[in-house]
Amino acid sequence: SAVVFPKKIATEQQSLMLVKRLLAVAVSCITYLRGIFPESAYGTRYMDDVCVKILREDKNCPGSTQLVKWMLGCYDALQKKYLRQIVLAVYTQQEDPQTVTECYHFKFKYTHNGPLLDFGSKDKKSDSTITCADTKKASILLIRKIYVLMQNLSPLPNDVCLTMKLLYYDEVTPPDYQPPGFKEAKYGGMMFNEEPMYLNVGEVPTPFHMLKLKITTEKQRMENVDKSILKQGETAEPLQVCGVSRDDPEEESQDMDEDPVLDNEVEEKNHVNISEAQ
Repeated sequence: SAVVFPKKIATEQQSLMLVKRLLAVAVSCITYLRGIFPESAYGTRYMDDVCVKILREDKNCPGSTQLVKWMLGCYDALQKKYLRQIVLAVYTQQEDPQTVTECYHFKFKYTHNGPLLDFGSKDKKSDSTITCADTKKASILLIRKIYVLMQNLSPLPNDVCLTMKLLYYDEVTPPDYQPPGFKEAKYGGMMFNEEPMYLNVGEVPTPFHMLKLKITTEKQRMENVDKSILKQGETAEPLQVCGVSRDDPEEESQDMDEDPVLDNEVEEKNHVNISEAQ
């Protein structure tokens, strides 16, 4: 259905519904604009006045049906407040899913008995001050930014594969929990062949949730990106962890709270429960 913004987000259920829809719109827009699935795998919807493509199950496109199922697994973990991060990664060699060419990091925070809503943002709003207007404005801005960025990045190779990894808040997630469609990941990190860059795309707050999106892509793909769209707070920075030589520990001094990538051993030890689907 159309993504309708409620007049107010008074309950956790209303907030959850909005976050699920926003996640569906974001993943759909990314896969559509990156040319991952054919036109037939999408329907057209409106989010306020923004026309968006929404992924659907298409019997002629098993990949889109599979991704829809993964999304339902994400919703399960999100609803239970277990989900900390979704990593949607694009890779080119079927036998080597650890070497990726582009990935999308959706990070989640919860309030009200869940993990605290704080991304270390300079603009720390308490949950009582987040209005529906703030949420709506941030949502539309996030989707518009995805559109602009995706249309500016140079194309992906023709044949690509997708993998999705889910990371959890281990302090609240049962150790044997696996959402539908996912299995326990034997995790070995992710690497890039080329020099990667990452981009903070934006965040959407509600009184109950926070969703934040980062994109990591190969630097050469960003050469077409108009510098004017990389405003303050979304500047492209070199990614310090992926694709780094293991011989140089100096380069791995990244803030662990940020974890824009999953390619470090500290991350692995802290988060024993990781799910994956390919």
